[in-house]
Amino acid sequence: MTGPRPARAVRPARPVRPARPVRLGPRAVVALVLVGAIGLMAFGWPLLASGTSVGVAHPQDAPWLFAVLLVLLVGVAVATVADGGLDAKAVAMLGVLAAVGAALRPLGAGTAGLEPMFFLMVLSGRVLGPGFGFVLGSVTMFASALLTGGVGPWMPFQMLSMGWFAMGAGLLPGAERLRGRGELLMLAGYGFVAAFAYGTIMNLYGWTIVPGQASGISFVPGDPLSENLVRFLAYCLATSLGWDLGRAALTVVLTLAIGPTLLKALRRATRRAAFEAPVTFEGPER
Repeated sequence: MTGPRPARAVRPARPVRPARPVRLGPRAVVALVLVGAIGLMAFGWPLLASGTSVGVAHPQDAPWLFAVLLVLLVGVAVATVADGGLDAKAVAMLGVLAAVGAALRPLGAGTAGLEPMFFLMVLSGRVLGPGFGFVLGSVTMFASALLTGGVGPWMPFQMLSMGWFAMGAGLLPGAERLRGRGELLMLAGYGFVAAFAYGTIMNLYGWTIVPGQASGISFVPGDPLSENLVRFLAYCLATSLGWDLGRAALTVVLTLAIGPTLLKALRRATRRAAFEAPVTFEGPER
């Protein structure tokens, strides 16, 4: 008879590595702040221009903004690479998510503001961080414009607005700890508010290029800022409230319905990609 077999040593299970967002280094932060400052000036300068200024409208500055924005987007990506936060795996994920987002946008076709790509930007920005979110939002809007034929002077402004939209999701608190229903409710609430913010910012672009549409709500170059802001609020309420509400409601519904599954998938992909993970070599077991 043979004696009992010696018990085999059981290796302790390796702890599950948390899904970490793409790191945002100091150079990437500087690049994002520069993009934000230029974007705010691009949207808001007509409000501060005098009535005698030539070309107080956005179509004239759109080509310049687009050229500057492309350079700054490359700058954000290069700064993130230099800071060690963006590698080939992150770039591959950026391409996949941008392609999915661009394919989602035509599904709503802008009907009543129903644009399903917004919830994907919220969840992607949440998991992958603000820097990745800004680049993703801008690239997705650029790709969707090429896909749908929506190329025009509004495109660079849409790229900026969508970049800010996705970046904001990456700046929400509790990225390492908050999970479950609390996180979903926070993301849904952010998506609701940010969808209105996106529409409001884009209204600031459109409102300044259609003066005279309606005497009570149109932009008047050179008027005091307070009076123009009152007109702008009336313009938003009269022209886009329904569209923004539809966008916000759809973002909330999709976030609550599909969010848990998509968050898990994005975090699993992020863990497997192991952004920033150092390469180590283990010797043979003895």
